[in-house]
Amino acid sequence: MFDEEKLKEIETKMKDYEEKVKKAVERFPERKSEFKSTSGYEFRRLYTPVDIEGFNYLEDLGFPGSYPFTRGVQPTMYRARFWTMRQYAGFGTAEESNERYKYLLEQGQMGLSVAFDLPTQIGYDSDDPMAEGEVGKVGVAIDSLEDMEVLFDGIPLDKVSTSMTINSTASILLAMYIAVAEKQGVPMEKLSGTIQNDILKEYIARGTYIFPPQPSMRIITDIFEFCSKNMPKWNPISISGYHIREAGSTAVQEVAFTLADAIAYVETAIKAGLDPNVFGRRLSFFFAAHNNFLEEIAKFRAARRLWAKIMKERFGVTNEKAMMLRFHTQTGGSTLTAQQPLNNIIRVTLQALAAVLGGTQSLHTNSYDEALGLPTEESVRIALRTQQIIAYESGVADTIDPLGGSYVIESLTNKIEEEAMKYIEKIDAMGGMVKAIETGYVQKEIHESAYKMQLSIENGEEIIVGVNKFQIEEDLSQKEVLKVKPELEEKQKAKLKKLKEKRDNEKVKKALLNVKKAASSDENLMPYIIEAVKSYATVGEISNALRGVFGEYTETIII
Repeated sequence: MFDEEKLKEIETKMKDYEEKVKKAVERFPERKSEFKSTSGYEFRRLYTPVDIEGFNYLEDLGFPGSYPFTRGVQPTMYRARFWTMRQYAGFGTAEESNERYKYLLEQGQMGLSVAFDLPTQIGYDSDDPMAEGEVGKVGVAIDSLEDMEVLFDGIPLDKVSTSMTINSTASILLAMYIAVAEKQGVPMEKLSGTIQNDILKEYIARGTYIFPPQPSMRIITDIFEFCSKNMPKWNPISISGYHIREAGSTAVQEVAFTLADAIAYVETAIKAGLDPNVFGRRLSFFFAAHNNFLEEIAKFRAARRLWAKIMKERFGVTNEKAMMLRFHTQTGGSTLTAQQPLNNIIRVTLQALAAVLGGTQSLHTNSYDEALGLPTEESVRIALRTQQIIAYESGVADTIDPLGGSYVIESLTNKIEEEAMKYIEKIDAMGGMVKAIETGYVQKEIHESAYKMQLSIENGEEIIVGVNKFQIEEDLSQKEVLKVKPELEEKQKAKLKKLKEKRDNEKVKKALLNVKKAASSDENLMPYIIEAVKSYATVGEISNALRGVFGEYTETIII
């Protein structure tokens, strides 16, 4: 792309510049001896065309909406319509969460994103002893179809797209969503949205797994097959780097481990006879946006280009839509501080801007008070307004990939892609991502990165404003924090007891037996789970039926 003579001329001039730098540094020493990214590579003092010497515009950058999609997956990106502003919400009972969803939609939110409580995520009903003290705490408590009906009451599911952050019980919650839509008169083929359904990252970083990896992968493949035949607008998985990053990974590891997970899902689906040209179109991804602004923008671009190459070169995909990495972004929850919480508004704004400049398809902005408790209505509104101001007032959405061609951005994009690919090759040599997880390799890599970052904060190398520098005296006990009332758990248990008394329990028993039989065979599980859900079998009951066949996973001990 660059003329050889001109590159030589730049190199010569660069030597002159370095001489000036030496004199300048003698008078004004630089702030640090090394300026490093979160992934550990050094930021150069200055970037020039020499840093992207072998850059080929058409092969490395190209045009928006065309392979390798470095500049975005749509030809006109945000000039046609903005990213979906999808605020993650859910707490307490279905009634309370329904009110919050309606409030967010009134404030201009474009889609729903449902947070479920821990018992729902790991297949326990609210009346199970394992659920004690956790009902409705980090998300909404959903025990049965009855709760799901309340959750979406008055919300037209043919007009709103819904994302559900659910993994080991994803098949059950998807079945409930289908059943609620049917009651609204909306056929499943008209439903649009996403279930997270990414079980591999649960073993790596989050821990809300139930079954061992192999049966978990079987359930995911059944969902892929069911959705490809019946739900053309639905994304059957959101492959998540977010939780990997929140667990302490670097930006490079986030890309590498997320795409390695995706490779494992694609390989499993192909073995089951599914066509990657078909199901590849409905794969979606989920990344975090953290504070290192330039690295984060480059990370999104590198992930998009690398995935396109993997689908084309590794899996022989010919359909360009199946090569696209479409992704949702959430700003970094782990970057939020309890100290001086209003500072989090600035952090979230920078992270959201990086996601937009990186070409995200949808975005959740964290509320400033989340390090203290559940977000209040005011903090949720400010989080949404952050996105709206970026969209309507900043002008950054008026041109596509505005930082494309920047020497530093293109150099960082190349670096992240190259380093991520090294990780993927190493995982391939181990026998794939499931093997790498079972041996604890991936978990150990993340733990080491998290430890290094914590050390750098504690020794003052990494500055966190308000935490290890610029502290103030403050009384955080005076801050307004939303808390889930303790009596909510008893209310949910009473509701569940009443449901179990009034439903047709013989019908439930038969439906659960059919789920067990299907789990013991090669049949697709989804029709049987939908049947069980419609009989008002609970999340815990269906999960226990599957536990009886698949067993439970025991975590690998990392030494």
